[in-house]
Amino acid sequence: MQDFNWDEFENGTVANVSREELDKAYDETLNKVADHQVVEGKVVSVDKKEVVVNIGYKSDGIIPATEFRYNPDLKSGDVVEVYVESVEDKSGKLILSHKKARLSQAWDRVNQALDEQQIIQGFIKCRTKGGMIVDVFGIEAFLPGSQIDVHPIRDYDQFVGKTMEFKVVKINQEFRNVVVSHKALIEQELEAQKQEIISRLEKGQILEGTVKNITSYGVFVDLGGVDGLIHITDLSWGRVDDPKKVVELDQKINVVILDFDEEKKRIALGLKQLTPHPWDALDANLKVGDHIKGKVVVIADYGAFVEVQPGVEGLIHVSEMSWSQHLRSAQEFLKVGDEVEAVILTLDREERKMSLGIKQLKEDPWEAIEVKYPVGSKHTAKVRNFTNFGVFVELEEGVDGLIHISDLSWTKKVKHPSEFTKVGEPIDVVVLDIDKENRRLSLGHKQLEDNPWDVFEGKYTVGSVHTGKITEMLEKGAVVALEENVEGFATPKHLQKEDGTQAQLGEELEFKVIEFNKDSKRIILSHSRTFEDAQRDEKRAARKAAAPRQKKEEAPKIENVAASTTLGDLDVLANLKAQMEKGE
Repeated sequence: MQDFNWDEFENGTVANVSREELDKAYDETLNKVADHQVVEGKVVSVDKKEVVVNIGYKSDGIIPATEFRYNPDLKSGDVVEVYVESVEDKSGKLILSHKKARLSQAWDRVNQALDEQQIIQGFIKCRTKGGMIVDVFGIEAFLPGSQIDVHPIRDYDQFVGKTMEFKVVKINQEFRNVVVSHKALIEQELEAQKQEIISRLEKGQILEGTVKNITSYGVFVDLGGVDGLIHITDLSWGRVDDPKKVVELDQKINVVILDFDEEKKRIALGLKQLTPHPWDALDANLKVGDHIKGKVVVIADYGAFVEVQPGVEGLIHVSEMSWSQHLRSAQEFLKVGDEVEAVILTLDREERKMSLGIKQLKEDPWEAIEVKYPVGSKHTAKVRNFTNFGVFVELEEGVDGLIHISDLSWTKKVKHPSEFTKVGEPIDVVVLDIDKENRRLSLGHKQLEDNPWDVFEGKYTVGSVHTGKITEMLEKGAVVALEENVEGFATPKHLQKEDGTQAQLGEELEFKVIEFNKDSKRIILSHSRTFEDAQRDEKRAARKAAAPRQKKEEAPKIENVAASTTLGDLDVLANLKAQMEKGE
């Protein structure tokens, strides 16, 4: 350095070489780099914030370390692709981007990976709804939760920040969406393993497995690379409403091979089959007629299933729950979880069936029906339902009776029972007849009182006049309310008033009885007859009074007629009389 001629250097000449020549020679040693192109560079250094990259230019470029998050193993000496944003910015710095270099070629590389079924690497950036976001060649791809592993994943966060291998499984070219799968890689490896396992399976074989997934219909068990399903009905000899009550996730259990389909790779497993059937352990001394206790496990409209011991159930049909003959639902008597005592009605150990009854715990009310409800006895019943011909009532559970519509009232004409009473209301009755064989009682309500028509017969005699109120207008006439809640009927022609108008609903008038029938309980009335009969009587009296005068006035005329009769007329009469006598 002591021999260096600084004056020549400052003057631009060194050993007879100009500065321009020196700059030219230096520039030729550098790569020719232009803006907006992708080139390769060598990593000079790496720290938490920056990555320094040498692309053979006169200065190195600095790239944010975040652009290399997908590659946590990046180190000095690695060759990477970079995009030259600017050879020199305002400060004279070389501006590079690794992210843009990856993006410029990423779409082609992703499509190539799909076409050629290549295995690629991706960096899991974060969670999203239904899965994860993966950085693949700088593109954000979607990794569905179901495609992370062959096993269901419950904690997605454990994968964030990891670099994993994937296969591109779907690309939407229009929206440039990419879907990747890690599970597909695992399945490829397991496929050969599954085939080998299934080829060695035998029905009845007992294997150890791990509970992989629990659903509402059963449990999936990993048998070491291949899954089998324990259907909910094969978990326990007893009824199972929730498989989680029997097994837990990741639990190791022994299972038996029930069936398998080598082609579809489906394996049916059983857990309950590893224990003896509960019916085989049922008390050998149990017989029809014995009392047994159990718990209601299932309710249906037609009956209830009662578990008398785990895996052994009996059915209580709804008809065996009550002595009542009404069609009812089992839910009215029992509910799931009820502890009940029942009587064994049938027992078939071979078919493993048992029918039970609970009404048999009570005495059949019809056994001594004539003692408790003798003919003529009075009781209070509950109205159950109506028909057009009467009212069905219940005296007690299992004992029903019918009140015929004609036995509801002595006086009121009941068109439908709903006019007389309501469902659910109490009603007093008297027993009229017992049909024990068919379990039927004939009941009456009106018979609780004496027949008022015996009294009415003497009061409402034909011709008697009574005050009545029109309560109903019908096409054929009007219903008239009389005293003692008795009703009569008047036809339209008997509703005409003296002034020529027609009687109307609600009017209170005098009515004459023109017909009384005790047997049919019928009273026919007339208002018009109350004044027409009086007028007729007056006319008849007037005619009677005038009759004697007419006879006196007509007598001379008869004599005159006789006096004026000629002899010829008398001869004719005499001849006629003779002929008549001769004929006799």
